[in-house]
Amino acid sequence: GDEQLSDGNLMASTNPARPDEVIGRVPVADAELTERAIRQAEEAFESWRVAPAQERAAVLFRAADLIRERIFELSAWMILEVGKNWAEAYGDAAEAVDFCNFYGSQALRLAAPQPLTPHASEELELRYIPLGVGAIIPPWNFPFAIPAGLVAAAVVTGNTVVFKPASDAPVIGYKLFEILRQAGLPAGVCNFLPGSGSVVGRALVSHTRVRFVVFTGSREVGLEIAEQAGRSQSGQIWIKRTILEMGGKNATIVDRDADLDAAAQGVAAAAFGYQGQKCSACSRAIVDEAVYEEFLDKLIAASQEIRVGPPDEYDNWMGPMINSSALDKALQYIQIGKQEGRLVLGGSALKGDGFFLQPTIFADVSPQARLAQDEIFAPVLAVIKARDVDLALGLAKGTDYGLTGAVYCRDPGKLEQAKQEFHVGNLYLNRKCTGALVGCHPFGGFNMSGTDSKTGGRDYLLLFTQAKSIARNVSA
Repeated sequence: GDEQLSDGNLMASTNPARPDEVIGRVPVADAELTERAIRQAEEAFESWRVAPAQERAAVLFRAADLIRERIFELSAWMILEVGKNWAEAYGDAAEAVDFCNFYGSQALRLAAPQPLTPHASEELELRYIPLGVGAIIPPWNFPFAIPAGLVAAAVVTGNTVVFKPASDAPVIGYKLFEILRQAGLPAGVCNFLPGSGSVVGRALVSHTRVRFVVFTGSREVGLEIAEQAGRSQSGQIWIKRTILEMGGKNATIVDRDADLDAAAQGVAAAAFGYQGQKCSACSRAIVDEAVYEEFLDKLIAASQEIRVGPPDEYDNWMGPMINSSALDKALQYIQIGKQEGRLVLGGSALKGDGFFLQPTIFADVSPQARLAQDEIFAPVLAVIKARDVDLALGLAKGTDYGLTGAVYCRDPGKLEQAKQEFHVGNLYLNRKCTGALVGCHPFGGFNMSGTDSKTGGRDYLLLFTQAKSIARNVSA
């Protein structure tokens, strides 16, 4: 609601490039505050659900303008709080602008009269109405764009939400909340509730009055949410809806007739952009044996040009891992990789402050190796040799995931084959597998990558609504 509450229990958000530097201190919510936030969202729902679509969309359009005005400040917060480089941070904030504008326009489209098959004696109408109170649980790796998109989609369709920011990115999460309120979002429509996933997250997912849960994060947590939300609680009168995006083990195929220079640059950018901490990052390069060594040499050369260091220094393209646990996990996988492949680049943490890791490449990795199967979420790339494009496509599909993929190839027939056989939600041909744009590349994956919700697409807002069909007998 309108209240700002704290019992003095604060968590510090620190700079992963300089862990002693505190970016902000944020109150930690508990189960009692979670209950209050849900009640507040329920109260606000009664008036917000009937607000005209034009009014709700106008809030998003104003928020987009405010983000645009503050884009360099917001970028700076992300550089310091989560270790993004300048371009990645700016792109994160710019994507939030796109989400607000796109979902605002889509809400107006859904509020307009919908096409129905005419019936001679009846006046027909189809309305998309909101679901109710939702839990918004975003990740730290896109700490402004993803929560902006999730909250915007929920509230513009008439829902109210409890927004739990990622524990590694609460300050930039609050900046989003601040902008939404400044844009005119009524009190209680979005309730900002920082806290741990084990306390606040679990309480939100299991609560009988939470109608839907939107989550972006790890496979393990996503599956736990799906299971928990699927259990009907005493007093629950609906089947909870879950919208889940849970990561990937994304592959780039390099065919023998590919532009190898472009492929090497694209793989390096997709594997090591934001330290490989993207669900869409390239973590496997599957290369035709005819060009394997030549491509590998070009990839190593391109990756050696990457500068690693504190991202507030503009020339440092790779910043730190998000925290010490992420760095430790990556180093453990590097040790595993030394048993599974040939280390050709990197493999070590940088000395000094900060959670820095070199861009790391393993060659000659087996498709069944852990390095080729597990999501590491770090700048660690496995390079796999394939006999031809048929085998490469089979290997690309050989994981539990299906989020993004890329193919570098000049043969139109092979590209068409990839369109048919490469089972991913987002397929890119002759370009890198990261960098989806709102409205251009609706984003979401298959299999264990999530529910293929296609954020940034024309269908996305339907997930936050239920369709009500109305027919009136005109002769009565």
